Amino acid sequence: MSSLDWKLLRSEYLFRDNWLTARRDTCQTPKGKIVEPYYVLEYNDWVNCVAIAEDGRIVMVRQYRQGIGKTILEIPGGTMDNTDPSPEFAMRRELLEETGYDFEKLINLGSVAPNPASSNNLTHMFLATGGKKVQEQDLDENEEIEIVLMELEDVEQLLKENKILQSLHVTCLFYALLKLKELRLP
Repeated sequence: MSSLDWKLLRSEYLFRDNWLTARRDTCQTPKGKIVEPYYVLEYNDWVNCVAIAEDGRIVMVRQYRQGIGKTILEIPGGTMDNTDPSPEFAMRRELLEETGYDFEKLINLGSVAPNPASSNNLTHMFLATGGKKVQEQDLDENEEIEIVLMELEDVEQLLKENKILQSLHVTCLFYALLKLKELRLP
């Protein structure tokens, strides 16, 4: 198989901020075609998790999302901080901050690329089990998050009805459902 990788000839940063970095690249395809400009958005990696409390209910979160102008139901997750030593550490931190729950076990479900055509980051997905409420939420300045505990069957029904809008969370939910099925087999 021949390589389809592009060669990066030049990069120029157009905007740099805490939550968004944009650059304009000049690239060359394997056939020699120059692609200019090609815009890339740089983000820190993200984490998300299907979190199961010790009573078997799924810990969901409701929050407003400005991009689509709606309050939606999601799973816990967030952005990895530059100081987070690993995705697992970041996920445990996010779970504690957003939900106040600590979990006995965190199972890595893999990673997906949110938009590999124009974004550079990955989303690391987890399944957490044995959750216990150990503290109140410790939210960021602009966060207002409502905790919603749901039965697994109700979450599955929301998926069937296409009522969970955040695509990266839907992906994690499906991977978690597959893992739960695998774990329940003899």
